[in-house]
Amino acid sequence: MGETSMFRRTHIRLTILNSFVFFILISMLGVFLYSYLQTRLYKDVDETIIRAMERVQYGEAGERIAPPRDPRLFVIAWNEQGKIIDPNANTTLFQQNELTIYPQQLNELYDIQIDHLYFRTMAVSIDTAFGKITVQILRNINSEKEILNRLLLLMIAGGGVALLCSVAAGYFLAERALVPIKSAWQKQQQFVSDASHELRTPLAVIQAKTDLLFRSPSATIEEKIVDISVIAKECRRLSKLVANLLTLARSDSNQIEMKKEPFRIDELLREIVNHYDEIASYQQKEMTLDSEPSLLFAGDRERIHQLIVILLDNAMKYTKEGGKIHLSCHQSASSIILKVQDNGIGIAEEDIPKIFDRFYQSDKARAASDGAGLGLSIAKWIIDQHYGKVKVKSKLGEGTCLEITFPKNQKI
Repeated sequence: MGETSMFRRTHIRLTILNSFVFFILISMLGVFLYSYLQTRLYKDVDETIIRAMERVQYGEAGERIAPPRDPRLFVIAWNEQGKIIDPNANTTLFQQNELTIYPQQLNELYDIQIDHLYFRTMAVSIDTAFGKITVQILRNINSEKEILNRLLLLMIAGGGVALLCSVAAGYFLAERALVPIKSAWQKQQQFVSDASHELRTPLAVIQAKTDLLFRSPSATIEEKIVDISVIAKECRRLSKLVANLLTLARSDSNQIEMKKEPFRIDELLREIVNHYDEIASYQQKEMTLDSEPSLLFAGDRERIHQLIVILLDNAMKYTKEGGKIHLSCHQSASSIILKVQDNGIGIAEEDIPKIFDRFYQSDKARAASDGAGLGLSIAKWIIDQHYGKVKVKSKLGEGTCLEITFPKNQKI
């Protein structure tokens, strides 16, 4: 219940955050479009006003100011007392709004509003034979304002739709973003649960056997050798489990650095097989090696050693008496191919994709081994760190073949 509530709250927060980001981006796009259109519209208007002003400004001093051809343009002349002196502009509208129209600044473009009409205007001062006058040009921009107002209405309506879409998109993206987080959380929970279970088993055995020893304080070691050997065995198992858990935890946090350098992998294989020969003979199993001589590989020798030991350990565990385990290593133009093959109990086809999962064991594997199911997870991590790929071929009752392909050119 607590986990569900936590993810629900996180989902809501991510939805709000994503929606806010989407809405801001859409709003910025709307503002950009509105500003761009306004700039384009005003640019044409301003050019029209400036061209008309140049004709007036550079005309002969004292000449009568003719009305422009564009019906949206109006020319007004003002005397020094702030009165309209141009009869062409002596309309009722302008006369009634002299205070509004009168230029407040010269040589600047700005907007004014008279009732329901909008004008873009500019004024300059001109010296004439009759004295200094101020010439003002007004350009009606009602059509431009109407276009901008319609765009603004569309943007407001679109903003509402965009808000709904951004919430929906934010909810969807938040849900998608939480998928890997939920998966990682569930894996972590499962990992902790499995680790606790695996740790509890040897600890329970050690505690039980220790209690039995305390009940017979006068008994000799020889009399209690079985109990002591069980304790020692479980301690080794516990130590190995803790070491594997530590390795996986450090690998998850990238705390383990691969020390890659060239080494003879054929020599390493012979060294490991020589160590296993005696164990294999004791268990009445045959182990063979087929490797090219002087095979150089650039990698972490210690981790490759660990990888091969894990694979051979698994092959030994799941191969019955009289069985065979074959280890081979060859190279191609760009790769080094390592194979571990046995004729043991094999793996069910549906279990093959899961064998590298932590703590995963098939039923047959559990019956044949007391391992915790961490070895192949560590093996997969080592393979990945060397940019390798692994193929698993197996059939129940016929054995298993693990083929690992490493690229020759490793990043050192």
